[in-house]
Amino acid sequence: MPPLVIGTCALWWMLGYRMVALKRGSQRSVRVLVYRFLKGKMPSGNGVLVRALYKSMELKNHKLDNLRRYLDDVLAEEYSEIKKYKVFISTIVIVASLLGLLGTVSGMIETFESLGDMSLFSQSGGIAGGISQALITTQMGLAVSIPGLIVNGFLDKKQKSLEIEMAQLKDLLCAPIPGEDELIKTQDSLQ
Repeated sequence: MPPLVIGTCALWWMLGYRMVALKRGSQRSVRVLVYRFLKGKMPSGNGVLVRALYKSMELKNHKLDNLRRYLDDVLAEEYSEIKKYKVFISTIVIVASLLGLLGTVSGMIETFESLGDMSLFSQSGGIAGGISQALITTQMGLAVSIPGLIVNGFLDKKQKSLEIEMAQLKDLLCAPIPGEDELIKTQDSLQ
């Protein structure tokens, strides 16, 4: 039972961390964010997509050859941030259900030992104690793994969406943007 309690605390801490890390930063589409940025309307917020936009646009202003390679390097930190703790969460979800099963087996072994010793009502609990241990650990294992599995599924979906949007950002910045030169000239003349 103590490993399940420790696993539960670790699981929910990591899920909370991922929820914060997967914050998008803006509700606008990637294309709109890029065009607004080029017009000088900087997006506010501190989400993954906004940070990726600022890093990418700073790199694009350097007018580098083979921009995509540099974008991949610059955005690698954002990609690793949104993937952080994904494997640990999946592992805890699987191990929690297995620990519940292990508790079930040990509780059933205690029950059968009580039957074999004919100590149906012993000080250690006898049959009732073994069945109680089996049911409590099974319930705890499932209570940890099922909600963790569901929340992790939502977070994985959000992660994939952010990965697609960051790939779209790289595509937009590597392709020539219609009217970009005029926007930059207008922006330079205003400053």
